[in-house]
Amino acid sequence: MPGASARPTASPRLRTSPPSAPQPPRGRLAGVATMVGSGLSNQTGAAIGSLAFPVLGPVGVVAVRQYVAALVLFAVARPRLASFTRRQWGPVLLLAVVFGTMNLSLYTAVDRVGLGLAVTLEFLGPLSIALAATRRRVDACCALIAVAGVVVLMRPQPSTDYLGMGLALLAAACWASYILLNRTVGRRVPGAQGSAAAAGVSALMFLPVGIVVAVRHPPTLTAAGCAVAAGVLASAVPYLADLFTLRRLPAPAFGLFMSVNPVLAAVVGWIVLGQALDWTEWAGMTAVVLANALSILSSRT
Repeated sequence: MPGASARPTASPRLRTSPPSAPQPPRGRLAGVATMVGSGLSNQTGAAIGSLAFPVLGPVGVVAVRQYVAALVLFAVARPRLASFTRRQWGPVLLLAVVFGTMNLSLYTAVDRVGLGLAVTLEFLGPLSIALAATRRRVDACCALIAVAGVVVLMRPQPSTDYLGMGLALLAAACWASYILLNRTVGRRVPGAQGSAAAAGVSALMFLPVGIVVAVRHPPTLTAAGCAVAAGVLASAVPYLADLFTLRRLPAPAFGLFMSVNPVLAAVVGWIVLGQALDWTEWAGMTAVVLANALSILSSRT
């Protein structure tokens, strides 16, 4: 979920590759449709995965998701692990740790504070990286808008779950680290081999965890199906969709559509999980989304 969004690729807004060649309107429309479908798939996968929490817990669901992500990335990238040097393995191993921590903290936050709020707070990770990379006044305004949104979302109340919010912010910090590490891995390892290797190492790290969870809490067929569905919908589908979309949309447009993921998460959480948000939470979420959208749009002028 780089959000929920914890995807196996770095944030498109921060890629250093040249912009995509202009695409015909039909190609751009296909890219937009794929982008929306990818976002819905990602958030729906997280919501379905949370249905298995009562049986497997967030740790068990994340373990299964790591396995699925590793299988998909290995099938697509086919990394040549034997050829990796020590200089390449260093950031790959760090990326594996961050990848697992990001997903575990996010899913645990989803269990405590709901999908919409958790994904919104996690989205502060890539937003912070993007805003820190520039010195424009408009980006300072965007940062203030985002901070205001966070203050609204985390305002003290008797029922406020600060641990859940803290875990969502940990996921945001991990997502920011994930972006920076992915850039390093991308420079040192060709293609998507580095991301695939990191996903494989992360899956191995969660293998004993998955075994312990399965022994202590034998999964039902429904719970196992939900966990696998989360891996497919929140890892496999978004990754393949991104490969398709980035060939048809320029990176700024991709980033702009990425910014609506917190809204998609709130809508999916309401429909699938019955997690309704009050108007103040919607206002805080809108502020975070607006800050990101404004930063992207202003960078194109």
